[in-house]
Amino acid sequence: MAIQRIIKHLITGSMAVKAVFPAHSLQAIEQAIQETEAKHSGQVRFAVEASLDFAALWRNQTANDRAIDIFSQLRVWDTELNNGVLIYLLLADRDVEIVADRGIYTKIEKAGWEEICLEMESAFRLDHFEAGVIKGIHSVSNHLQQHFPKQPTSVNELPDKPVIL
Repeated sequence: MAIQRIIKHLITGSMAVKAVFPAHSLQAIEQAIQETEAKHSGQVRFAVEASLDFAALWRNQTANDRAIDIFSQLRVWDTELNNGVLIYLLLADRDVEIVADRGIYTKIEKAGWEEICLEMESAFRLDHFEAGVIKGIHSVSNHLQQHFPKQPTSVNELPDKPVIL
């Protein structure tokens, strides 16, 4: 358990999310999800969390572990083609994790998802949060478009609105 990480999480509150993702940014992110989902049958969710609680930090929960929890809680796995993808940002760590359902996970190597995460994290280091998330959404959607093209029967199975935890 790293003391620096605990302190960072304790001082990063919900106001930090509002500061980097004001209402207009959240609307732009939602619009990007809607526009990209019009090109494929996959489902994209974006969730941001300011920090972990003390119990999670004490257990040394990683952003990846938390992203898997959120993937389940938001039921991103609950799509007909098992092609849901969660983009999760743990703001205190500035760590991005992408969790993909089994339908898409088998088609894209882990390095492909990691590359998208690194691009987003680079934008965040420059305080370009909205642009970083939108670029990540487009990159994920490019993969989905390749492997899950839009079908006449495709429907929007999951909400497009960003989730603030």
